[in-house]
Amino acid sequence: MSRIIVHAEHPLNKISKNIYGHFSEHLGHCIYGGIYVGEESEIANVNGIRTDVVEALRHIRVPVLRWPGGCFADEYHWKDGIGPKRKRKKMVNSNWGGLVEDNSFGTHEFLELCRQVGCEPYINGNLGSGTVREMSEWVEYLTFPGRSPLTRLRMRNGREQPWKIKFFGIGNESWGGGGNMRPEYYSDLFRRYQTYLKDFGGNKLFKIASGPNEEDYRWTDTVMKLTGPYMDAIALHYYTVPGDFNNVKGSALDFTEAEYYTTLKKALKMERLIEKHTQIMDRYDPSHRVALIVDEWGTWYDAELGANPQFLFQQNSMRDALVAALTLNIFNRHSDRVRMANIAQMVNVLQSVILTEGKKMVLTPTYCIYDLFQAHQDAALIDSDVQTKEVGTQGAMIPQISVSASRNEAGELNLTIVNTSLDETDLAECRILGWEAGRVTASILTDDSHAYNSFASPDTVKIRAFDRLTVKKGEITAEIPPCSVVRIKTAC
Repeated sequence: MSRIIVHAEHPLNKISKNIYGHFSEHLGHCIYGGIYVGEESEIANVNGIRTDVVEALRHIRVPVLRWPGGCFADEYHWKDGIGPKRKRKKMVNSNWGGLVEDNSFGTHEFLELCRQVGCEPYINGNLGSGTVREMSEWVEYLTFPGRSPLTRLRMRNGREQPWKIKFFGIGNESWGGGGNMRPEYYSDLFRRYQTYLKDFGGNKLFKIASGPNEEDYRWTDTVMKLTGPYMDAIALHYYTVPGDFNNVKGSALDFTEAEYYTTLKKALKMERLIEKHTQIMDRYDPSHRVALIVDEWGTWYDAELGANPQFLFQQNSMRDALVAALTLNIFNRHSDRVRMANIAQMVNVLQSVILTEGKKMVLTPTYCIYDLFQAHQDAALIDSDVQTKEVGTQGAMIPQISVSASRNEAGELNLTIVNTSLDETDLAECRILGWEAGRVTASILTDDSHAYNSFASPDTVKIRAFDRLTVKKGEITAEIPPCSVVRIKTAC
């Protein structure tokens, strides 16, 4: 039995909806075939963008989308992806399979995708192989409302009015594939580049620095010390890999009990990373003006057998759903500093929410988590305490229950509860202080840890109504099955 105390009488900071953001890179079949099929495709589309994918993303209220990478961003030259498609310059995608990229999905197509989905664009600029002029001209092309050679070019390409662009990243993984830079050198480049990214016509850029890889605390310390006043956010990357990242990462579907718990234990490392990087940021920014953005996170396994290993295609099971739920609970609880996160990646790559194959589309268990958790978007964080036991195997013991809670403007309190145990039901007692519980409803995602949705069986794992709970004298008692995620909603 676990004990949950929710302090509804003391709402804290807002949980930014952008914590529920996504990432789309020119990698494998994320863009081509996954999101974009072209105007002449037999697959239903609007302006070349898949209708089924857009509808699915709108349903979970995707708030922000990062593009064009990732590693791809630091070899991407934006002028190659504008103008008539037949005249666009081709390029070799040297990071992901060495394929020839025809640039038919570029700036206009990405912003059309964002328009259809109803989300904010997050554009990652090319610091690694690009120039200050190239990046500054991209911002002018996108946002300048007046007349200039670049805006006339934009108009010739079919866009009369400028776009509103808020989120702009200056480089990606500059410590590695984005240039193998030292933090001191990157800091100087960031200060230089951001100087020339202008705010035109009322558009205000939110400038994001390339941040640390996992536990590189020196990177965070140096960049915060040297560039803190010039940036609005710093990005953290962390992937959950059950095995060895540089050798055998592990299988997406064929895993043991020990590997299941190891994966969840490594996912929970996110909390320690956020806490330690936040402690460093607090020394230079005690007011929390600078956001911590986790713009790449998720599970990373070996590619599926028969798939191109450079395309990073992996299936998505209930284990991944629990990783997503645990991670989103962590982000919610640290939302005073974490104000955006972008799961990698949206379609057909790594821990994707959607899989496609020709005309077919599958929503993954991770998609279901975003559906369950969307109630937290822009709601007020409610502090919660959990008393629970540990479960797992030797070397991979983890708390059985994970929780986050929020209260929205409609007067609803939402509680998301994860039971990480593979075989033990938890009778969770939840006391909500300062709250008169009205009607209580609940939904659940649960199945065998190996269960997944395939093109042959797309509805194996799905959200269902949950009624194994009782409400008595302001306390909710819920019988939480093993390997499950439950959302409880109650109104005043």
